[in-house]
Amino acid sequence: MKTTIQLFLSMLLLIGVNVSEGHSQGTKPDYKISGKVLDKSNNQPIAYAAVSLVDAESRQNVAGAVADFDGVFIISGFKNGKYLVQVSFMGFQALTTDLIEITDQKTTFDLGTITLEQEAVALQEVTVMGQRDLIEEKVDRTIYNAENDKTLVGGDASDVLRRVPMLSVDMDGNVSMRGSSSILVLLNGKQSAIVATNVAEALKQIPAEEIKSVEVITSPSAKYDAEGTGGVINIITKKNNIQGASLNINSSVGYRGSNLGVNASLKQKKMSWTLGGFGRSGYNILGFFENQQYITNADGTTRNISQYADTRSNMLFGRYNLGWDYEINKYNFLTASVSLGVRNMRNNQDGLLTNTSLDDVLQSSILRDVNTDNLSNNVDVNFNYTKSYEKKGKEFSISGLYSQNNLTNDFINSQYDDSFESISRRIKNLNAGTNREFTLQLDYVTPLAENQILEYGAKNILRKAVSDFAYFTAEGPEGEFVEVEDVTFSNEFSYDQNVTAAYASYTTNFLKKYSFKGGMRYEYTSITADFANSELGGEIPSFGVWVPSVNLSRKLQKGNMIKAAYNRRVQRPSLNFLNPNINAANPQQITQGNPLLEPELTDNYEMSYSTFLKGSNLNFTTYFRNTTGSIQPVRTVLEDDIIFTTFENIGQEKAYGLSIFANVNLSGQFSVNGSVESYFAQLDNGLSDPLYAASNEGFVFSGRIFANYTLPKDWQVQAFTFQRGRRVELQGTSGGFGVYGLNFNKSFNEKRGSIGFGAENFFTKVFTINNELVTPTILQQSTVGMKNMNFKINFNYRIGKLSVDGPGSRRKKRGVTNDDLKEGGDGNNGAATGGNN
Repeated sequence: MKTTIQLFLSMLLLIGVNVSEGHSQGTKPDYKISGKVLDKSNNQPIAYAAVSLVDAESRQNVAGAVADFDGVFIISGFKNGKYLVQVSFMGFQALTTDLIEITDQKTTFDLGTITLEQEAVALQEVTVMGQRDLIEEKVDRTIYNAENDKTLVGGDASDVLRRVPMLSVDMDGNVSMRGSSSILVLLNGKQSAIVATNVAEALKQIPAEEIKSVEVITSPSAKYDAEGTGGVINIITKKNNIQGASLNINSSVGYRGSNLGVNASLKQKKMSWTLGGFGRSGYNILGFFENQQYITNADGTTRNISQYADTRSNMLFGRYNLGWDYEINKYNFLTASVSLGVRNMRNNQDGLLTNTSLDDVLQSSILRDVNTDNLSNNVDVNFNYTKSYEKKGKEFSISGLYSQNNLTNDFINSQYDDSFESISRRIKNLNAGTNREFTLQLDYVTPLAENQILEYGAKNILRKAVSDFAYFTAEGPEGEFVEVEDVTFSNEFSYDQNVTAAYASYTTNFLKKYSFKGGMRYEYTSITADFANSELGGEIPSFGVWVPSVNLSRKLQKGNMIKAAYNRRVQRPSLNFLNPNINAANPQQITQGNPLLEPELTDNYEMSYSTFLKGSNLNFTTYFRNTTGSIQPVRTVLEDDIIFTTFENIGQEKAYGLSIFANVNLSGQFSVNGSVESYFAQLDNGLSDPLYAASNEGFVFSGRIFANYTLPKDWQVQAFTFQRGRRVELQGTSGGFGVYGLNFNKSFNEKRGSIGFGAENFFTKVFTINNELVTPTILQQSTVGMKNMNFKINFNYRIGKLSVDGPGSRRKKRGVTNDDLKEGGDGNNGAATGGNN
């Protein structure tokens, strides 16, 4: 491992040297400034220390170098003048030398030995010093500072999360953390109904330009709700806690999408207002869908069903918010906000051709057009009151959240006649859904003694989800639709859930280098589910669960840190798993939720180590995750060889994982960070009947690299690539994919504005993802293709003079944190609709 790291760093060093040499062409070879950089505490060489030659008058960088393994550096590529030499390295205080004058008589200068002092590193936080700290490592979380990543302009939150260590996001925006999709996603520490209903949809509503940072919490404390087996993701949007007024305009025009955003803020004395809006459209989103399905009949014959369709999608997203803060006095603070969101996505499958053969003899061909509307709008209303005390760290807060998300998931399936010339019949499914939440939360924090903190609180969530669905049929292209009189296809489903919780958490630092955080949480959940027009539902028992959590860390020398953690998590099924609406947009693959699902239980164990090595920050994390009562799809074959999918609590999942993250900073201009993650998955549905029993296992890999280089005259280049390998599932695999992007940006008018050009996936015309389903009677191989090449022009400009002032800028804001709901099983997912999302 050490040899590999040294080789990697040597390659990056060579790049940096070549860049420096490129700037030195045309100068006299005998101009040279040399020296050696040592650690003042132990006189050891500081390899890869950054050395810059700065013009003494203009303060502009003239040349630079990077120290070698022995700490030795040589600067060349400059001319006569007066200069200062600046030396810096992660974890050390920067140093600037006295004035140096280069003349015709003295063209070389030996600075001798330069010693750097180590910076003090706080026990509770280790910061990775990159270009404005793109990645930060803290005791209980990893933070990705998205506002410093210019390649994200024109994207959405799913593009941001693809760059975050330990996270994986597929082409449809579905998020997983270290292989688990059972995660909680928060917005500014709160969860809204849009997130609870469908994380992928919520991420597409949030513009990348509005995101300040992303926090990844792999081992949540007792303060957080018990849901989210994989952990917690907190997306923090940009806020203005400053005095004055500002207006920010950002836009992007591209080949496949455009956006426009306007945000304004006003802060005067104790009160502040924020008003913002952002709209984004997507077009030219073309692709295809292929599916090969083999079904073994009881008599030994094999039926082959093949499908193909061209796909096209159009999208329109918007998000608008109004925020208000008021500092009553030194110890009392109020915040309130209203947020509106909209997401309209229309998908079309043109010419969905289905051929059915028996033992390779063609029996039928059916041609269809499928139009799917996936629409939603949501509103969130937040209120928070915080009271602090003279005693430092003591605080009480009460938070409220009302959230509503309205969903429309409709489709029309038009079937052509035998000659494929005209439409003979149509099927329409209307599915209107509503998800409402009201949450009240109390939190109290008090220091007990020096380095000891006690937190406790209570919370209640009232949730109501409704799905109103109906099927209609019509003859010919213009015939009137008639509702199907069958309660299985036309009904109204109501799901009420009440979660009451209390928690206590204790944090202490001891023996100077150790930190401990432990807690216990208890949650009691009651559920009722009813159908308006039938007795299809069943009794769902109430349940209570104890949720312990333990986090222990030890600070090592030079800011290194080792951590160990254990926690138990609960994953309740979301409406996507529960929804009894039968989605048959693709008649050969239909999906229906199960209202009687129970929650999953997961025990998580992990250990991590963070260190500085040869100019790099490295983090190694290993973990084990054991899930019982896992919600898994169950697939059976119906009449006419239709694959029917529903969900049951019949699975057990185990995952053994390792992730490695590295951040390398070569001088003040060039930095690289990346990660490699892998886990071994074992899945078993626990059934003994050989017709339905299923198990699977295998390794899953993913990785990413981000590079940033600052050029003269306020130019900046950023590059990014992400690759996710094939994922192991209970009954097969889902294919891997990769994305990449390159961005050039130039700042102007004292960095108030910037303009740039970006390109994404410019060498790949079509992305293809290959999925496979294997059961004793079913073999299905499907391919989803999407044209994802994109070119864009970015523009950003800020108007207004701002200054950091007032106690409000130091106020820590609290709010509701609903950790909620296992996602997936959507009736409009790729399997059900032929892969067109």
